[in-house]
Amino acid sequence: MLFQRALLDGLADGSITLTFRRWRRPGALPGSRHRTAIGVIAIDTVEQVADVTEDEARRAGHPSRAALLAELDRYGDGPIYRIALRHAGADPRVELRQRADLDAADLAELRRRLARFDAASRHGAWTVATLRLIAERPGVRAEDLAASVGREKLPFKVDVRKLKELGLTESLEIGYRLSPRGEALLRKL
Repeated sequence: MLFQRALLDGLADGSITLTFRRWRRPGALPGSRHRTAIGVIAIDTVEQVADVTEDEARRAGHPSRAALLAELDRYGDGPIYRIALRHAGADPRVELRQRADLDAADLAELRRRLARFDAASRHGAWTVATLRLIAERPGVRAEDLAASVGREKLPFKVDVRKLKELGLTESLEIGYRLSPRGEALLRKL
């Protein structure tokens, strides 16, 4: 589920508690969580509704019911779903990225996970080489990094996301950089 910046800002300050979508079938699940630019968003309920009230439109960040319906009409005429959502805290990867004090257990677990990624790869071992590449070229576009190692951009980005999940890299406005945790790991490798 994609979230526009205005919605994220309203969730962060508590002024928005609902959003509406036109979907042929629900595009979000109650109980799911989504990482966003403001942290984790929790989806509490997803319900198909026949209509929207003025109060619900305001709780979704729109000035009126008419404005909300006009926005929804841009996306076709499918059923309307009301999604109750909330800001559920910081992205846990942010804290993880800062944990650079790797003890023996942390190091063993990271090595195990990297080895598993490498073993499952169709293009060979890539994890340490990618960490080194990002360390050497922070802020470089993913497309340029991928091309420099003979890879396609999208599969390269998928691999970098795996490193991000381990708290080893951070996305920048353009490109990536190693997190303090990633730098510590690279020194120990």
